[in-house]
Amino acid sequence: MKKYGILAICLPAAWLVGCGPSTVAPQAQKESSAYTLITVDPAHFHAALVQKEMYPGVSKKVFVYAPLGTDLTAHLNRIALFNQRKDNPTSWELDIRTSPDFMERMLQEKPGNVVVFSGRNRLKMDRIVASVNAGLNVLADKPWILKSEDLPKLKSALDMADAKKLIAYDIMTERFEITSILQRALVNEKTVFGDIVPGTPAEPGVYMESVHHLMKTVAGVPSLRPAWFFDIKEQGEGLSDVGTHLVDLVQWTLYPEQMLDYQKDIQILDGKRWPTVLTKTDFQRVTGAPDFPPYLAEYVKGDKLDYFCNNMVSYTLKGVAVKLDVLWRYEAPAGTGDTHFAVYRGTKSRIEVRQGKVENFRPELYVVPASAATKAELAEALKAKVAALQAQWPGVTVADTGKEFKFSIPDKYRIGHEAHFGQVALQYFGYLKDPAKLPAWEKPFMLAKYYVSTKGTEAGHKK
Repeated sequence: MKKYGILAICLPAAWLVGCGPSTVAPQAQKESSAYTLITVDPAHFHAALVQKEMYPGVSKKVFVYAPLGTDLTAHLNRIALFNQRKDNPTSWELDIRTSPDFMERMLQEKPGNVVVFSGRNRLKMDRIVASVNAGLNVLADKPWILKSEDLPKLKSALDMADAKKLIAYDIMTERFEITSILQRALVNEKTVFGDIVPGTPAEPGVYMESVHHLMKTVAGVPSLRPAWFFDIKEQGEGLSDVGTHLVDLVQWTLYPEQMLDYQKDIQILDGKRWPTVLTKTDFQRVTGAPDFPPYLAEYVKGDKLDYFCNNMVSYTLKGVAVKLDVLWRYEAPAGTGDTHFAVYRGTKSRIEVRQGKVENFRPELYVVPASAATKAELAEALKAKVAALQAQWPGVTVADTGKEFKFSIPDKYRIGHEAHFGQVALQYFGYLKDPAKLPAWEKPFMLAKYYVSTKGTEAGHKK
């Protein structure tokens, strides 16, 4: 039997349960709760956000397997802050097990039944396959794969989960953003939207642009990113990483609850990639590292790093032309922030989400008439649709601003990106309780999503 050294870290006793080797058998460690989380190598803050709230039926004791390093300590600090916050604090207890072979050790000990993965995307799919093969459920953030050659592994993991009656699920938080929910409802209301315009590559039926920024400041303090974040072989490029959310939203909005076949329904037309260039000073400021690490050498030219994080993909989904631009810039100008733009063109109207200066960088929903002649008819259709929406979203209203209509969404529905992780987790635990509730379309949706994100990225490499 392998022996492991004890990890000694000064942490609040209220939430630090164990470090190093355990003297209790894994079966005895399990509480009466139905689900016990195992967090593996939490290299991204998404892992901590899964624990921002407590959940019924989920043990407060969480097992953490990871190498000892800054990623782990950052994760522990986040959980500590959740436990120590003034309003509605959590009560997580962590059993921390560190060793170089942390993944092998987790599979051997299996102290829980739900594995949480976040970050370190290059090896994520292999770890997911191994976990499902070991009889463990999986909840993991995007992306699961970075290369199209790994699509068979993805399908294998999903098929294996079905056969073992397990749930392997990725965290699609944008489905819980209120503007995305309402946009979907309007696109699927024929009296408002009509039919989707198939469009062309030059003028697609669906267009999205997402702009993120590498350098962010919180309360006047730079929010540092790990140096490995800039390794596209580890983190992925823009489309293969954050772009998975956009791909998912397109199919989730256009074809809700429909079975997709990526081999028949999707055709990649074009792709493009280009870098955001960081000077050494930029890199030092955003990472805290003194220099570019050796694994980035192939992207370094003099004192500058070519960070290939920008992608464009053009494709068709069931005959509808779609274009996505996924962009990373270094730092947002003062008073600005990340932006998101999404437009669906229908025969009766365009349904748009905009998040720019006019919207104070908060996403807002607009309906633009296809023609001035149909505006009055569209106004009546919107009035009826908004009335119907009150059953689920009371307080949502729409106003005529002249050339278009703008929705007013109460602040209580704008709970923020971090809170969406809790919503996904609650939905996931519901699927664990009753696997029959997991929609059959989710598996083909995942395959279609990762087909576009990987093949689209690779299309840019050909140029």
